[in-house]
Amino acid sequence: MNVQESFNKFIKDSKRVLKVSRKPDLQEYKELAKVVSIGVLIVGAIGFVIVLAGSLIGL
Repeated sequence: MNVQESFNKFIKDSKRVLKVSRKPDLQEYKELAKVVSIGVLIVGAIGFVIVLAGSLIGL
């Protein structure tokens, strides 16, 4: 498969994805925002605990 064929396949696949995708409604957007926020808080808390433990140990 050469570069031109790869590019054409990428364009074709991109068009297919855009056809089946849709804009989320307000309820779906709010749920997604909650899940992402909780994930960010969990990752931040884990990072904070690791840094705190490292500073207490003296690393």
